[in-house]
Amino acid sequence: MATPTETPPARMTSTRAWVTYLSKVELPVLANTLRRINELTDSNNSTVNQLAGVILNDAQLTSQVLRLSNTVFYNQTRAQVGTVSRAITLIGFDAVKSMTISSLIVDSLLARSESPHLLKCLARALHAAVQARCLLPKRNEQALEEVFIGALLMNIGELAFWSCETDQARELEALLLKGEAIIDAQKTVLDTTFTEITRGLVEAWSLGPFIKDVVAAGQPNSKAASLVRHSVEMARLSEKGWRGAEMDRVLEALAGEIGESPATVRDQVRINADEASKIAISLGIPQVTKLMPGNRTIEDIPVAPKTDPVLQLEILRQLTHSLTDKPDINEVCQLVVDGIQRAVGMQRVALLMVDRTGAQLVPKKVTGPGTEPWREQFVLQRDGTGTLGCLLPHKACAIYRPDKLSETPEFDPWICQVPALTGPLWAKGRLVGMFYADNADVNAVPDQDQLTAFSHFVQHAQLCLTLLSH
Repeated sequence: MATPTETPPARMTSTRAWVTYLSKVELPVLANTLRRINELTDSNNSTVNQLAGVILNDAQLTSQVLRLSNTVFYNQTRAQVGTVSRAITLIGFDAVKSMTISSLIVDSLLARSESPHLLKCLARALHAAVQARCLLPKRNEQALEEVFIGALLMNIGELAFWSCETDQARELEALLLKGEAIIDAQKTVLDTTFTEITRGLVEAWSLGPFIKDVVAAGQPNSKAASLVRHSVEMARLSEKGWRGAEMDRVLEALAGEIGESPATVRDQVRINADEASKIAISLGIPQVTKLMPGNRTIEDIPVAPKTDPVLQLEILRQLTHSLTDKPDINEVCQLVVDGIQRAVGMQRVALLMVDRTGAQLVPKKVTGPGTEPWREQFVLQRDGTGTLGCLLPHKACAIYRPDKLSETPEFDPWICQVPALTGPLWAKGRLVGMFYADNADVNAVPDQDQLTAFSHFVQHAQLCLTLLSH
C-alpha cells in the first residue's frame, strides 16, 4: 500500500470522512489528475497539448494509451498509431482522454493493492464501460466516451475503498465472508455505503455533470445516463450467467433504450463481453479476464504480443525522423521502448541508465503489467555483481537464457528466470545504459527475428546518444 501523506483517523464514521480520507490521504494524485483531465475540452490546441503533456509524463501511461489506440475498439481505421499526438489527431481528443482516464484508474489502484475484491470491481467496471460504449447508438465521439467513463466510474467509491488496506476493509471482508447482506454490511462497518461515497467523490473530484447524473438518486435525466446504469447492472448480473429473470428485465430495458429487440441485445452483449477481455489485455490487466463473462478465458488469450513487422517499420521511420532534427533523447527512448513492446512482441520493457555515482544502472522507463516494483528495485551493478548481474549485456544485443543457478529477485518472480532480450548503450567506450525486455510467465525464447528487430530499435537509441555526445 502507498504510504499515506498524513495519519488517517482511527475510524471513518461518515460519508464525508471517507471522501476526505480517500481524496487527501490515500489517492490525492489520482484525484487531482482526474480533476485536471476532466476540466480539459477540445476547444483549442492548448488543451490538446495539456492532455498530451499528462500522458507523456508517464512512460507506462504513454504505452497503454498507444496500445489502446491500435485496438479496433478505438481505431476502426486500423491505421497504425505510434505517437500520442498522432493518436489525438487520428482517433480524437475525447477517445484519448477516455483511454487516459481508464489507464490512470487501473494503474493507480492496482499499484496499491491486488485484492480479489478490487480485481472483481475493476473487471465489472471495465466490462460495463465497454458494454455502454458498444450499445450506445452511434452519435458522436464525445457521447461514446462519456458513457464509457460514466460506467467505469459509476462505482469509484467501491474501487477506491478496496484499493486501501484499512482495518475497516478487513472488517467488511469478514462480514461478507459470513454471508452478510452487502448493503447492511457496508452500513455496519463504514457507517455509510459505497454509493454515497461514490457520490461524494464525484463531487469532490469534479468528475462532471454526466457522471453526477449517473450516480444521483432517482431517475436519470438522460437516456445515456440510464444506459450506463443498466450496463453496470447487466455487468454485475452477467457474472452469474446470461439467463434469469433479472437479466431478462435489464436486457429488455436496454433494448428499449437503443431501439433493438431483447434477442438482438442478448447476442450483442455477449460479443461486447469478449471485447472487454481484449481491452483488459491492452490495459495490462489480463488477470481480470477470468472474472469477465466473455467467451474467452485467461488461458485462451495469448498474453504476449506478437511481432508486427509493419508497425516495426512505422516506428523505425518515426525514429529516423526524430534523429534528423535536434534529437530529444527522452522522445527517442520512449519510441524505442514502445517499439520493443508493441512491434517486437515483448510484454515488459525497461530502459536503465547509469546513475550519478556511475556504479549502478537504474530504471528510467518501464512499461508492462507487473512492472511497478521495477521503478524502485530493478537496479544492476555496473560491475556485474549481485543477483541481477547475469542480465548485464556485453558487446551487443543478445538473448538472455536463464540457467538453473540463477537467483530470483524478491521484487519480481520472473526476472532472471525467463528468457529475455538485453541490449547495451555506450558512450565513449563506457556502458551507460541498457534495454531489457521479457514476456513474464510466457516462457518462450525470443526468436532470431525478434532479436534483429530489438537490435534495430536499440541502435537508434545508441545513435541518438552518439549524436548528443559530439
